[in-house]
Amino acid sequence: IRDKIRVRLEINIFMNYRNLRVGNLIRDELGKIILKNLEFPGAIATLTEVDVDKRLDSAVIKVSVLPVTKTGAVLKELRKNVGKLQYLLSRQLEIRPMPKIQFLADRGPEKAAVVEKILLDK
Repeated sequence: IRDKIRVRLEINIFMNYRNLRVGNLIRDELGKIILKNLEFPGAIATLTEVDVDKRLDSAVIKVSVLPVTKTGAVLKELRKNVGKLQYLLSRQLEIRPMPKIQFLADRGPEKAAVVEKILLDK
């Protein structure tokens, strides 16, 4: 009985962290793909976080852009090329099912800069 419980526990632990491992893998590989295939003139884009749902149906990729004023243009370019990026990612990774990707702006660094400015002004 203990062996059955141990096996079930190990399976549950493996399944609980699978979406985190897949998210990290997607972030790393997609970063390389974007670097090779897309350009963002006058902007630096960073994939900061990838949230993959438990069923691996979708992945929300948060993007931080500097300067912040270029965020809209970078997201527009990423969304315009999402099909191509999805295809290249699925060819690079052997994940089934391959989560459908979508891009969102990461406002964390922008908010941190505002808080830092407020603290420095005091």
